Amino acid sequence: MLRSIAITVILMIILGYPVSSINQSSDRVRARDIGIEVGIMVTGPLNAITDVAGVSVGHQTLRTGKDIRTGVTVILPHSGNIYQEKVPAAIYFFNAYGKLAGYTQVEELGNIETPIALTNTLSVGTCMTALVRYTLRQNGNESVRSVNAVVGETNDGFLNNIRAMRVSEADVWAALRAAATGPVDEGSVGAGTGTSAFGFKGGIGTSSRITPEINGKQYTIGVLVQSNFGWSLRINGVPVGRELDQEKSKAGKKPDHDGSCMIVIATDAPLSSRNLKRLAKRAFIGMGRTRSVMSNGSGDYAIVFSTAYRIPHQTETRTVEVPDLIDNDTMTTFFRAVEEATEEAIYNSLFRATTTRGYGGHICKAVPIDKVLAIMKKYNSIKTDQE
Repeated sequence: MLRSIAITVILMIILGYPVSSINQSSDRVRARDIGIEVGIMVTGPLNAITDVAGVSVGHQTLRTGKDIRTGVTVILPHSGNIYQEKVPAAIYFFNAYGKLAGYTQVEELGNIETPIALTNTLSVGTCMTALVRYTLRQNGNESVRSVNAVVGETNDGFLNNIRAMRVSEADVWAALRAAATGPVDEGSVGAGTGTSAFGFKGGIGTSSRITPEINGKQYTIGVLVQSNFGWSLRINGVPVGRELDQEKSKAGKKPDHDGSCMIVIATDAPLSSRNLKRLAKRAFIGMGRTRSVMSNGSGDYAIVFSTAYRIPHQTETRTVEVPDLIDNDTMTTFFRAVEEATEEAIYNSLFRATTTRGYGGHICKAVPIDKVLAIMKKYNSIKTDQE
């Protein structure tokens, strides 16, 4: 484990990222830090959605008093004026018991024109208003009169006094100001502050994959999740949840069928909005491998965008220049990448999360990493060369 963490730190230094930018929880690690490797594809240098060049992530975490455990996470496709330089995008939902704002216009036009915000169920409206104001105030948008803000949510009402509606526009702006490329804080931060998964503490997790060369070029697929769903956890096929049943009963929150997961996918591959939607569908294969039950009350959405080209809001020629697009036959490589990255991002959201006490005295314990490691070893399903 120490060797894995040391390699990560060295990579961050080489790439010029500050080591302090990672959430420093002494006993919480990522899946690969303890030898859990998902799939066969190569990860990006940070194993994060920000391995896609130009993508940035920001959090605003709200922990006040005994009952507020919530926040906001934002994902920006690029650092410019996203309204004027939209990105190709798509959204796919597996079960739509949720409040995803902005879906219909993305479905109709195949692009995104604002940052993406994640929060709790009752704060979607606040985040929409903040993203609209953010867009209207950007230079070049002085005549804009319509903004399609994209906001996703999961319900953190077990640990958070969600009816208090404490997320403010200022919190969204704080997350936007905090947005940065480089390492991404995971676990009990931002929109993952109050979430639960598999009877344990859920949260924010991220992962990435690099494709083999395609016509001499490799592409990156990055995933970020807000995990808040359940049933019986499986890791690389191992029935960890079944083995931890006794621990779950002690965790203060029993796993149930309901819950939601927001999945945000970024890629630098030149894909059409149609193939982006096909890519989004495959994220739920990765989610399914973690043993989720998509119940009647689950809200499971995947939002995907490409940074390979931009779609100008207005053009003099009334045309849009698009690079050569990846063909259908090549999409299988990208499907595998998003399946693996989604699965690993969910594991990271659990392993990086910390035990949290909140609303009504409810407590949600972090998944016991030492016990998970022992179970994985019992099933001979872990890389043991960690010296």
